[in-house]
Amino acid sequence: MMARAFLAVLLPLTASALLGACGDDNMGEGGSSGDTTGAESSTGGEDTNTTPATTTASPTTTTDPSGTSGDDASGTTTGDPTTGDPTGDETGSTTGEPSPYNGEPLPDADNGEWNWIDFPEAKCRDGSGAGIGVRYGSAPGLVVFFEGGGACFNALTCGANPASYNAGQFAGWAGGAGNEGIFATDNGDNPVADWSYVYVPYCTGDVHAGARPDGTLPDNPAPQQFVGYLNVGHFLQRVVPTFLGNVDHVLVSGVSAGGFGAAFNYDRIADAFPGEKVTLLDDSGPPMSDDYMAACLQKQWRAAWNLDASMPADCADCTPADGGGIVNLGVYLGMKHKGQKLALISSLGDNTIRFFFGFGKDNCMALFPDTPEQKFTDGLHDLRDNWFTAPADTWGTFYLSGQQHTWIGGGSYATAQSDGTLLIDWVTDLIGGSVSNVEP
Repeated sequence: MMARAFLAVLLPLTASALLGACGDDNMGEGGSSGDTTGAESSTGGEDTNTTPATTTASPTTTTDPSGTSGDDASGTTTGDPTTGDPTGDETGSTTGEPSPYNGEPLPDADNGEWNWIDFPEAKCRDGSGAGIGVRYGSAPGLVVFFEGGGACFNALTCGANPASYNAGQFAGWAGGAGNEGIFATDNGDNPVADWSYVYVPYCTGDVHAGARPDGTLPDNPAPQQFVGYLNVGHFLQRVVPTFLGNVDHVLVSGVSAGGFGAAFNYDRIADAFPGEKVTLLDDSGPPMSDDYMAACLQKQWRAAWNLDASMPADCADCTPADGGGIVNLGVYLGMKHKGQKLALISSLGDNTIRFFFGFGKDNCMALFPDTPEQKFTDGLHDLRDNWFTAPADTWGTFYLSGQQHTWIGGGSYATAQSDGTLLIDWVTDLIGGSVSNVEP
């Protein structure tokens, strides 16, 4: 009885944290909130900024998986593609074979119009169907955008996470938020305004990184389709044949849970477009080190969603025995994809991510999840200064003051600034091939 009463009190508080801590971005219209992530945690304990020790001994000396010098400005995606089986057992293995994504191209449509494409083989968390939105543009660029909306790793978080998404919800989003922020075609300062877009809604509760059909949780035994990563494999079967050879630059981006999803899926998307620029823009999905994102919580996510199956097979540091180490994926991406540009946007006090990080407090036994703002800020500095450092001029960060969550999906994309630099100008430089670290 006490447990049920506590849950009844905390669940509305959780929903409030998920929805009330958002910025002015309208990513939630149309059925996917885009304002929450549910993918990170803190360790609790001391709020000190220490050199990473619990994940790897030296984050800057990770083996170079590309085997190349990385001086080619076009990036290193000419190497072995990360393939696996997009139809169900994708493991991120590197085969050296041509792209496995050889399905039927997406249907033609007029430029500038959003269209919904059903994928019968893709599923949402409740087992219902899934799909993607597509909008063609006039320029030879492609944005692959991952939506946000919380996460599902216990009964509490699952209750505030969308479990389905359909064409009707997409139509609502396309008529509103689908024309704002980074999606705006009428903003001359938007560097991707005339690019094509693939919009990946969020309905699997696994930060687009799950590979566990019919998964269950200790306190939520009903089967859940944690298949976000597998779904992306299905989508790429048709997206890649549609755009490969027709675009010269791909921007892999997303907000909140979709920011994490963009990072988890970047490697195989970059490999699928060999020889082209493939840029990563992660908005509000910081993969912090174990000192700030508790290993016990990362271990819960790995077990719930089968995250290890979504990690590149040759990233040995991505799957340490203690269950932590997700930060090493960022190190791996920088080393493998030398010459490409990778970037993170975050508020220094992002209230939504701090809430989710808080599930890792007290060895994942915290009754009221929360992360002190200073600890979160220290974690961002640690990420920038100790992990996103090599090779030089690969990773960039744009940190902003305050607690707003997500930036690129609404009005803040064009107006937000940090230390006198407009966010949209920083994104323009990123697209142009220049990265920098900006902070208030």
